[in-house]
Amino acid sequence: MRFLDEHRRRPAALADHLPWAALVAPGVVLNKDGSFLAAFRFRGPDLESSTEDELMAVRARLNNALKRLGSGWCLHMEARRRPATAYPESAFDLEVAWLLDAERRSRFETADPAFETDFRLALTWLPPADETRRMERWLFDGLARGGHDWRLSLAAFGREADTTLDLLSDALPEIERLDDADLLTWLHDSVSPRAFAVRLLETPMFLDAWLADAGLTGGVAPRLGDRWLKVVSVRGLPSATRPGLLDALGALPFEYRWTARWIGLDKPEAEREIVKLRKRWFAKRKGVGVLLREAITKEEVPLLDTDAASKTEECDGALAALGAESCAFGYLTLTVTVLDASEAGAAAKARAIEAALNAQGLVARIEDLNAVEAWLGSLPGEPYADVRRPLVSTLNLADLLPVSAVW
Repeated sequence: MRFLDEHRRRPAALADHLPWAALVAPGVVLNKDGSFLAAFRFRGPDLESSTEDELMAVRARLNNALKRLGSGWCLHMEARRRPATAYPESAFDLEVAWLLDAERRSRFETADPAFETDFRLALTWLPPADETRRMERWLFDGLARGGHDWRLSLAAFGREADTTLDLLSDALPEIERLDDADLLTWLHDSVSPRAFAVRLLETPMFLDAWLADAGLTGGVAPRLGDRWLKVVSVRGLPSATRPGLLDALGALPFEYRWTARWIGLDKPEAEREIVKLRKRWFAKRKGVGVLLREAITKEEVPLLDTDAASKTEECDGALAALGAESCAFGYLTLTVTVLDASEAGAAAKARAIEAALNAQGLVARIEDLNAVEAWLGSLPGEPYADVRRPLVSTLNLADLLPVSAVW
């Protein structure tokens, strides 16, 4: 259970930390907090070989889909690196084609280990609270006075998920909804060091206990089952982003799980947050000493904190973009998780990821005390753990999502 107060004081197992409760519709999971989760598999464009115009078009299409996710919506996008399978067997009628394929097979088998990337996306929506529904019944005639039917919320979630799928289809060459088996398999692989296909239960309830087949050891050096767990988190973003900014992660020669979580905000809520930030930066433009001097001399001192003034202008630009509805704002959390049989191996992989992220102008660090919380926040459908508070626009989000796939 997520909320354990009536059962016990502290979580006793990994299942107590997981958000998933039951399958309530084809491809839809009901979470413990009452939210719904649906997932998609996709493959994005090859941004490395794209022209500048194509990059801007991909950013605009992603932004158009993402800016519609307001308060109550959470998006998880994942790129999972795994070893490539064996070279496929092929039959050719032409001898020349067979020779070319044999040369490709020889290069594949003699070169360094090859890796493939699987891309997944999860949408989570928490329906409005009962207080909001009661207010709606006061404002509108014809609404039922009884309790709210959860099937109406489920139907609304299905419509929004289909709309998001249609919008993302313009930006992503391949995208499709996950069925029950694929969805449960993905959720299981997120919390287990052993990847395998998950069969469906006759009564798909208590998914948290069913999917968590490995123990979690916490602390500064956590372990998942018999594997050492390392998490690299992004603590700071560069002043400007570009499409495919983090594509360098795709060149790393080992398995990892790169996750981007986006928690959306409605326009009024985002505006309130930006106004708060603007007031703080505006007040910081002049220190106490400067204000006292101006009060005594009755003259304005031109000396300003240029950083605070610059941040104030950034807030003004964000408010203008929000007012024009050219983008939306929310909270972004970026993490990369690695597993290894040895602690030294996991640490070496984490250092390589940290170096790759820092080389692109981000501020990344290997988690220690916050490692378990950061890992929990990377799980699909988990909007509460490890929330990074700096506001990020959907235009920047489109540049930081793991959507680039080498063809």
